[in-house]
Amino acid sequence: MQAFTYRSGQLFAEGVAVKDLARRYGTPLYVYSRNHLRERYEAIASAMAEVKPLICYSVKANSNAAVLKTLAAAGSGFDIVSGGELFRVLRAGADASKVVFAGVGKTREEIEYALKERIRFFTCESEPEARRISECAKRLGLTGRIAFRVNPDVDPKTHKYISTGKKENKFGLDLDRTMQAYEMAAALPNIEIAGLHLHIGSQILSADPFGAALAKVKDFCLALKAKYPSFTTIDIGGGLGIDYKPDQQSLDPKVFAATVMPFLRELGLNVVMEPGRCIVGNAGILVCTVQYVKESYFKKFIVSDGAMNDLIRPALYQAHHEVWAVSATDKRVPGDLVGPICESGDFLAADRDLPDVGEGDLLAVLSAGAYGYAMSSNYNSRPRAAEVMVDGDKAFEIRRRETLEDLVRGESDIR
Repeated sequence: MQAFTYRSGQLFAEGVAVKDLARRYGTPLYVYSRNHLRERYEAIASAMAEVKPLICYSVKANSNAAVLKTLAAAGSGFDIVSGGELFRVLRAGADASKVVFAGVGKTREEIEYALKERIRFFTCESEPEARRISECAKRLGLTGRIAFRVNPDVDPKTHKYISTGKKENKFGLDLDRTMQAYEMAAALPNIEIAGLHLHIGSQILSADPFGAALAKVKDFCLALKAKYPSFTTIDIGGGLGIDYKPDQQSLDPKVFAATVMPFLRELGLNVVMEPGRCIVGNAGILVCTVQYVKESYFKKFIVSDGAMNDLIRPALYQAHHEVWAVSATDKRVPGDLVGPICESGDFLAADRDLPDVGEGDLLAVLSAGAYGYAMSSNYNSRPRAAEVMVDGDKAFEIRRRETLEDLVRGESDIR
């Protein structure tokens, strides 16, 4: 579905005018489409229905409770990377048996928390981590179910910061080392070999790298399945990309399924997958208000109240986000959309043709539902934005705007 469309020259989020949301809740403001979340989840579930996967939404993309509750109600499990994310999903009503725990630096406290909640399994990134899970499980009298993360050395052709499946990345173990890791872990007390995990990166627009990764691990998985009766699962990760630019095309779940299904059929294992961005990315926009239009000898700067602390992806990844005027205009001007942060890297769009707007006008930064608010900060002592979810013609404030008092809550003076 198209969550954000123009009607009579005004941008709407589902059935609600964005200008009305900005007037009611202020800016910067994150706006999400609840029905887009539902539709994207169902599109993946439908495409992969043959293998009945456990779809574990990647919480790091957007961890708002309303997002998590919406997906839990649709039947989703959750991919977490911290104890904090486990707390969030349980608070949102998630079934712990549908939770998988990834990440390279799990603490003892996090491991014990997850063991006590009886999560489905840990994605195990190293041999020391397997030993730590064993120690924690033994102390608690529980069983730690693990799936080693294998690094298949496949180039996903994405940004180097979000590539995770090449040999130089910090994630997982190479194939040559992984069999020894399984043999070591199988001898540990209170450990069960649950399966294998691979995740090669994010924002991948072709299905080919996924097929290449599965081709590399297929025989390995069959050998593990024959060796360990408890080896029943393959977690194929996430990474399906979306269309940030007009000339890009989101990776269609049906195309993805057609590529991976032959390998999954042959393996005959339970399937877990971990989509995040492809569910929530295009479900959200960041709405900001133009404060000034600054002309320089070299270019025009549109200065908004939205900044890199609200949406850091352009500064961090040189990421492209389309920018629309909330009140439609055909007029365009070359320039930069920048914020008030005291950094030259504070931009939401650089060297672009932008809507020709003036002071007080509203702009919408598209495809901001994933890694937007979740990566926001209080840099320059700026309160974080409010978040709103639209469902049809109704809007709900799902996170209030921070106040100045919120900035210092938890601090104390030296006495």
